[in-house]
Formats: sequence, C-alpha cells, structure tokens
Amino acid sequence: MTKLQTKAFFYQLICFATLFIAFRYLIGVYTHLEGFWIPVTAFVAGTIVAPKFQAVKTNEGEKLFMKWLFLKGIKEVR
Repeated sequence: MTKLQTKAFFYQLICFATLFIAFRYLIGVYTHLEGFWIPVTAFVAGTIVAPKFQAVKTNEGEKLFMKWLFLKGIKEVR
C-alpha cells in the first residue's frame, strides 16, 4: 500500500465515521426506530452520503481523487 492509498483509506474512514455517528444520533433522537435498526440505518445513510477517495497512478505520478454525491464530477485532492 502506497502513502496516498493509506491517506485515501484514512480520509474515507474518518468521513464515514463522522457521518455514521451524526446519523446514529439524529436517527435515535428524531425517529421511532429501536434496537439494531438505528445503527443499520445510520450505516446505510453514511455509506451513501460519505465521499469516496481513491489514489490513482497517472502519467504525472500518483494522485488522490475524491467523488462526492454533493459535488459535480471528480475532484483532485492532491
């Protein structure tokens, strides 16, 4: 695993974890779901909404790209 692949993994993990915790709290407070449905729903919502990071080898070297539901197209992070 290269340095940028590791960075992409951690960026994706941090974004997903942040959104999962936020969704879990919001779903627990504002819905009538109970038991294991709260984390399952938060997992699905976090997976859909979290940005996707990927390290790609190009002719200019390895670069880090991000794709997100709320941004149009693919953005270069680094």
